[in-house]
Parts: sequence; structure tokens; C-alpha cells
Amino acid sequence: MMSITKKQLFLLHFAGGNKYSYNFLQKSLVSDIEFIPIELPGRGERFREPLIKDKKEAIRDLFEQMSRKRNGAPFIIFGHSMGAILALSLAQLFEDHNDKPDYLVVSGNPGPLDGYKIPSRHNLDDDAFKASIAELGGVPNEIIENKDAFTFFSNIMRADFECIEKDQDLEKDITLQSSIYAIMGDQEALSDKIENWSRFTTAVFDYSIVEGNHFFIHNHSKTIGKIINYCFV
Repeated sequence: MMSITKKQLFLLHFAGGNKYSYNFLQKSLVSDIEFIPIELPGRGERFREPLIKDKKEAIRDLFEQMSRKRNGAPFIIFGHSMGAILALSLAQLFEDHNDKPDYLVVSGNPGPLDGYKIPSRHNLDDDAFKASIAELGGVPNEIIENKDAFTFFSNIMRADFECIEKDQDLEKDITLQSSIYAIMGDQEALSDKIENWSRFTTAVFDYSIVEGNHFFIHNHSKTIGKIINYCFV
């Protein structure tokens, strides 16, 4: 029997996430897509490894993981929030290695904006940091209200925030040959800037705005699945 090489979907987690963060999406994808969540160290299966606080180091780590898993088939990189920013640099890196992604699918992020800097949160005091996390959403109250659980989780969040808050000009000159599809929630502060992503590609650009806040992804798994399936066609 001839084996079929599956198309590959690489998924990059949001700040504080891990390789399990997108499990809810898998059932919305067609069967010929290989579902490949990638995670940074210090969480999930890599919780014993030291956290990364440098964006370039994070990109190298993710690129090495993804390169080892590439099978030569068409592939898409998906990233939400922090994952969207890292995905942009990774798409460029794969293009530089003559392995162009079919699509970059980015959500919960308007992309790098001229004249705008991500506010610094990684160095807030504990109370302010906790309030910031609660406002962002996506974190269960059981974690926020449990001192030990939140201490462990906040170390991961602080490292991830530091990773994306520093060196914010890293992506400003990226121009992809890969197509980009962007998704944001209508309650997100910068959802009106979603078309900013079009600046980063010479290929096809499309976008959708759905109902919800920053973590709209949990209420729109079927919609996101349809978009990813569409991008593979």
C-alpha cells in the first residue's frame, strides 16, 4: 500500500501556552493534515528545561524543532498572539532556506505596527502583573487564585512577555512570498489594524474578524479549522 505524505500544520502557542494549547482545533481539520504543535522550553513536555527570554533564541529553538519534522509536503504555520509574531520570523527563515510555507495563519495580533510598541508587562510587580493577566483573559481563575500555581505560571508568562517585548523591530523589514491569513476578535483593542498584516507579504492576503475577545479562538474552533483547511487547498 502506498503511503501518503500528509500536509503539515505547525502551531505556535501564545504566551503562557504549550504544545497542548491547540488540541481543541484538531477535530476541525481535515484528515490529510498532520497536526504538529511546537513548544518553547520551560513548559509542557519541556518543563524541566530553562525558559527562553530572548526572541532570537526562541526563533532558533522553534526553527530547529520544525525543521526536524518537515516531510517535504506543503505546510502552514499558525500562531496566536505571541505565536503570530514568532511565526512571521519563522516563515521568513524557512523561505531563506528554500522551504516556503504555503500560508502563514496569524490570529489575535495585528502584526508589527509602525510607531507602536507592545507595552512592557514582564517587569511589573506581582499584583500589577496578576491584574494584567486577569484582564488579558484565557487563564483559569483556579490558576490566578492559587498562589503556588500562579507563581509557576507567572514565571512562564514573564519570560514569554520579555521575549516579545524586547527587540520589537526585529520583524519590521520582513517581506514574505508566502500568503498570509489573519484573524482577530472584534473586541480586541487593535482589531481595526488587522490589514496591517498585508504589508508583510507580496502574495495573497486575506482576513476575518470574528466575535470575541483576545481568546476568541476557544469559541471559534470550527471557523479557524475551516480557514486552515481552505488555506491548504
